[in-house]
Amino acid sequence: MTTTAPGGHAAAELPFFVYGTLLPGEPNHDLFLRGRTAGERPAVLPRALLYEGPGYPYAIEGHGRVHGTLLVAAPGVYGELLGLLDHLEEFLGPGHPRNLYERVVREVELPARAAEAGEAGASKELGEAGASGAAGESVQAWVYLAATAVTRSLRTGGVLIPEGRWTTGRAGGGS
Repeated sequence: MTTTAPGGHAAAELPFFVYGTLLPGEPNHDLFLRGRTAGERPAVLPRALLYEGPGYPYAIEGHGRVHGTLLVAAPGVYGELLGLLDHLEEFLGPGHPRNLYERVVREVELPARAAEAGEAGASKELGEAGASGAAGESVQAWVYLAATAVTRSLRTGGVLIPEGRWTTGRAGGGS
């Protein structure tokens, strides 16, 4: 599968921004990411809102911030990881009518506090693996945003997670 960035150019092996069941400590982190990442660190997706879903959240474009984790694929597993995440997120291709999520390239912020909290090692790993950017800077990353039909539904009747943090915004244990 060829991946493209905005403008139709072939995308480099971009890091991934995750914000729900793929977060460290959540069920899909171990299932899909264990042994497949070279580095992980806290990050923020600006200009986005987070909504409750059926056991997992949805991020959409909006006037807010979504908190999550930026991760880089381990050497040699990028294609495998991309395929696994596309399958998990029900992404069939750009604009496909049966997509649950769209995989898009967005700027993700690396908060300065990450380095202060002892994340310097993760920052170094991310830099070496292709996500250059020091604390307080932004990097481009793949993000799975809710597909058009899902977004429309969320905007009209969805439950907004006020602070953009799924782990603190959800009521139960999630799936």
